[in-house]
Amino acid sequence: MTESVVIVGAGEAGGQTAISLRQGGYEGSITIVGDEPYIPYERPALSKQFLARELEQERLYLRAADFYAKRNISIKLNERVTAIAPGNCVTLSDGSSIAAQSIVLATGGRVRSMTADGVGLKNIHYLRTIDDVLSFRDALEPGINLAVVGGGYIGLEVAAVASRLGCKVTVLEMGGRVLNRVVAPVVSEFYTRVHREEGVNIRTGVTVSGFEGERQVEHVLCSDGSKLTADVVIIGIGIIPNIELAESAGLEINNGIVVDAFTRTSTDKVYAVGDCTNHPNDLLGRRLRLESVQNAVSQGKAAANTILGKESPYAEVPWFWSDQYNIKLQMTGISDPDDQVVVRGDSDTRSFSVCYLRDGILVAVHALNRPKDFLQAKKAVAAKATPNISRLADPGTPIKEL
Repeated sequence: MTESVVIVGAGEAGGQTAISLRQGGYEGSITIVGDEPYIPYERPALSKQFLARELEQERLYLRAADFYAKRNISIKLNERVTAIAPGNCVTLSDGSSIAAQSIVLATGGRVRSMTADGVGLKNIHYLRTIDDVLSFRDALEPGINLAVVGGGYIGLEVAAVASRLGCKVTVLEMGGRVLNRVVAPVVSEFYTRVHREEGVNIRTGVTVSGFEGERQVEHVLCSDGSKLTADVVIIGIGIIPNIELAESAGLEINNGIVVDAFTRTSTDKVYAVGDCTNHPNDLLGRRLRLESVQNAVSQGKAAANTILGKESPYAEVPWFWSDQYNIKLQMTGISDPDDQVVVRGDSDTRSFSVCYLRDGILVAVHALNRPKDFLQAKKAVAAKATPNISRLADPGTPIKEL
C-alpha cells in the first residue's frame, strides 16, 4: 500500500500533526477530515479576542488554506469519519472511504450539555467553535442581561468580554467558589473580587434548575428559588472527550483514548493526539488528559515523529493561560487540592504568583501578571525544585535562584 495518513479531526492537534509530517519529510498522502466548515484553527481566542472582535477570523487559522494545498495536504470539511479499519481505510459519513495505512485520531472534545427544562429555548448557547461564537456575538449589546452558567475559565473569560461590552453580567457557579477545581482559594477569591469590581455579579453555590420564556429565554431558574432575568445565556460547564469512534474500533479507553508517550494507541498504526487522549507524563509521574494548546501541539509533533520513525517521547510540564480584563494568568504544572500553597506578592493587587508544593517539591505555579515567574517556574517545576519556603514567598527573589 502507498504510504498514507488519515487524520480524524481538523482542530489544532490534527492540523499540527499534518504540518509536522510534511516538515519532517513525509512523502505519502495526508488527508485531514473535519466535521466543521473551517480549516484547522486555534480555540483559545474564541472566548477572548475573537468574541471581543479584536481578532479577525483568518487569524485563528493555524495556516492559510494555500499552505495545505501547496504541500499536497487534502482537507475534507463538513465530514465525519464513521468507522476506522487500521491498515485499510476510514469510512466517511457520505459513504466514501479513504485509504489509511496510519490513522491519527484528533477528535478533541465537545461541550458538556445541560438537560434542565427549557434549555432548548432561543438565545441559550454554548462556546466551543467559531460557529458557536458567531451565533451569539452580535447579541452582546450594551445593557442586555447575560447569564453565564459555570464559573470556570470559559465562563469567566466570556463574562470579562461581555462586561467590557456593556452587558449586565451574572455568573452562576454551583461550586463554593469560581475555578473551584483548578486553583487555590486565594486565586478564586482574587477573580471574584476583580469581576465584582468590573461590575459582574458572581453568585456561587447556585444550581440552575431550568429556563423559562415564550420562544426565547427570559429567566434562569435557580435551585434556591430565585429567578434571574436573562436575554442571553452562555453555558460553560466543561468538555467531554470524543472517544466514541475509538471505542467502536476496539481501542483502550479510560477517561480518553489511552496512548503511550509516543501517541500510540492499543491498536497498531493508530495514534491519538490532543484533548481526547489519556497519556503518561514521566515528569509528573502520572497519566492525565489535558485540554490545552500546548498539549495539542506537542502531541501532534510527537505523533508525526512516531509515524516518521523518529520516535521522541512526549513528556513536558503542562502550561496554560487565561486572559481576563488586564490580567494574564499563566499556569505551569498540575496542582492538587492538598498541595501546600505559597503566595509571592500581594494578592490584593493584580500582580502576584501562587506556588504549589507537594512534599516540599514545587509542582505548579500560577502567575498573575508576573511573566518572569511563569517562565522561570516552567524550568523549576520540570527540575522538581525543592525551594526554601521563605525565599519562595519573597517576590523579589527570582524563582530561578531557588
